[in-house]
Amino acid sequence: MPIPAALHRTQAWYRKLTVPQFTVVTGFLVVAAGSLMLATPLCSGPGVGLWEAFFTATSAVTVTGLSVIDVGRDLTGFGQGVLALMILVGGLGLMAITTFLQGFVVRGTALRRRLDRGQTLDEFGVGGVGTTFRGIALTAAVMILLGAIVLYFFGFTDLPRGGGRLWAALFHSISAYNNAGFGLWSDSLERYRTNGVVNAVVLVLIVLGGLGWRVTNDLWINRRRLQRRNLSLHTRLVLRASLLLIAIGTLGLLVTESLTQGQLLTKLAWPERLMSALFESVSARTAGFTTVHLSLLSVSDSGLLLLMTLMFIGASPGGTGGGVKTTTVVALMAATRSTLRGREEVVIRNRQIPDKVVLRAVSITVASLLFVLAMALLLALSSNLKGDEPFTFLELLFTCISAFATVGLDLGVTENLSRFGQLVLVVGMFVGRLGILLLLSAIWETLNRDRLNRQNRIGFPREDLYV
Repeated sequence: MPIPAALHRTQAWYRKLTVPQFTVVTGFLVVAAGSLMLATPLCSGPGVGLWEAFFTATSAVTVTGLSVIDVGRDLTGFGQGVLALMILVGGLGLMAITTFLQGFVVRGTALRRRLDRGQTLDEFGVGGVGTTFRGIALTAAVMILLGAIVLYFFGFTDLPRGGGRLWAALFHSISAYNNAGFGLWSDSLERYRTNGVVNAVVLVLIVLGGLGWRVTNDLWINRRRLQRRNLSLHTRLVLRASLLLIAIGTLGLLVTESLTQGQLLTKLAWPERLMSALFESVSARTAGFTTVHLSLLSVSDSGLLLLMTLMFIGASPGGTGGGVKTTTVVALMAATRSTLRGREEVVIRNRQIPDKVVLRAVSITVASLLFVLAMALLLALSSNLKGDEPFTFLELLFTCISAFATVGLDLGVTENLSRFGQLVLVVGMFVGRLGILLLLSAIWETLNRDRLNRQNRIGFPREDLYV
């Protein structure tokens, strides 16, 4: 088949896709291209096969950070550059990029089809895709460059000046802002546990990337009259929830690890202990970097439960992190409060929240919980096929949440899983980054294309359901 004809048929096929389907297909294509590139001798050493490349590419595009290879040892300089590029693609928003591309590839598509799921794609507005994307890219470039400059001159001072230090600063700045958690060293950032500059820069980049472009743009627009009443409700809720989760995570880790006499923090001096607890609290919400060694022996069960809760909640909508999102938890808490008070309306800060927002929050939470439990069940079954139990269920559940929430924290489980177990994590990372509702919507639209072309009709009277 001639190339022009093949391109024409491909474009015609793309025109038939809805936004969720378009996003899923494009995600698969990006991961496939990245896998093939990483598997070449130009990018990796002999220890990296096609499977290792596929797992690493998926982890990079989904900005997770789980890895079955040593990035600094197994990848060449060019391969590390390819990995950084995939992190940028995934971190700036795979969904944002596909929405932006849809305006060019799917010309002639009806406005309703293009925007039927627009709010699921990082909350772009009608007609503002191009402008929003440029704003996201510009903000990311400025933050990454500033972080790299500070890390080069004041952070990684133990490294010799030159290209090596510059690349280390740039790579970790890219990874931190995009909440990827990939590092050039096998011990993540443990060697810089006492380095205040490295900790501060990485923490700031993680937080700014996790807040989302909508929040950072709102703060920038109102920078000269930065008052609470000038900010949107979304911005205020995201900032309040993020600060509260950071505080709860920090104090929680200090309390749990001190009371249980765990090995994670108790052997450190109090200033170092406080900084490590703050770092882990922020990083657990989708970043994946760590300055302390995480294992079942070093962290108490209560500490692991706290970390899993933070991972499951994740970052904020439109950010570079995963999880069910902070605003989802806020909506659920507000709905619970309204129920306890006997109100029919959900109100937050004197603003009534639409019922569809609450229903979406409930759907995301329930679907995510069920999906994570299904992942843990499959991992447990695959681990017990030979009759032994190499991992505890707590370790498996922690790894599943880390993959689904695109965090990347690992207790030493990922590398030792079977291929089937790693495949489960791959699926979890992909679904977690795209969004569980987006994927289900794409599948539903594929299986029920004819029914969706007809207008849905309600054939039964309204009736209450008691739950």
